[in-house]
Amino acid sequence: MPGPARRRTPSPQWLLLVPAFALITVILLVPLGQSLVRSAGSPDWTIQHYQTLFTDGVTLRVLARTAMTAAMVTLIAFLLGYPYAYLMTRVGPRLRGVLLVIVLIPFWTSVMARNFAWIIILQRNGPVHSFLEQFGLDIVLYGTVGGVTIAMSQVLLPFMVLPLFSALSGIDRRLLLAARGLGSHPLKAFWKVYWPLSRGGVVAGLILVFTLSLGFYVTPALLGSPQQSLVAQLLGQRTTQLLDFAGASALGMLVLVVTLVLVAWANRLGGTISAIGVVAATRTKDQP
Repeated sequence: MPGPARRRTPSPQWLLLVPAFALITVILLVPLGQSLVRSAGSPDWTIQHYQTLFTDGVTLRVLARTAMTAAMVTLIAFLLGYPYAYLMTRVGPRLRGVLLVIVLIPFWTSVMARNFAWIIILQRNGPVHSFLEQFGLDIVLYGTVGGVTIAMSQVLLPFMVLPLFSALSGIDRRLLLAARGLGSHPLKAFWKVYWPLSRGGVVAGLILVFTLSLGFYVTPALLGSPQQSLVAQLLGQRTTQLLDFAGASALGMLVLVVTLVLVAWANRLGGTISAIGVVAATRTKDQP
């Protein structure tokens, strides 16, 4: 007869996760729980605050403007980031290190310094306005959604380049040579061979930049205008000026749900946002 079932004891290695779980619970899960309760339980349990988001005539316009701005920022970052990441996989180790440092410069620069620099660049009689005046265009980007989009694209570009570089650096370029050796056109070889292999990094970069754009606050607040505010500015206005904490909590939970849906969709398509974590250890060997 088999002996009594031996009770499985948890591995002591799992104890190493306790500090991380405790920190996440204190700084993330508890505030999220408080926001959820506040959005549905002030003063009584109700979904009125969520219904107001779709009927007040303001929130939907702000959400649409935020989504359009985030989409434009994501598109600009992709169009600039994909060729840049591809170039990083084609150069030697020394130049690759230089290109990586250029990408990381925004992380080493003060947020306020970057935004005040953009104010000087985009304001009236600034470099951009003076350049456009030479073509007869009196366009001032400071205080507009266009100016906010340009500044956010520059700030978030590294979050596109790093996942792309992580994905592209793992693609064997001999596959392209094999496709061309079999008579395929270079563009067709890229589309049929290289692009599918890079899709995971592309999806990761797109979702990462888009979700970060949804919650951006400092850049739109300094470079934008109250008439063209984004969702983060609306949240700040409701909490600091209107003192509508329940409505702000409901809006925050709505943005959180949208973000989680996008992340789940990205993982379903094969993109892994955690790919950004392996990029710091860039390869030092040349690609074949």
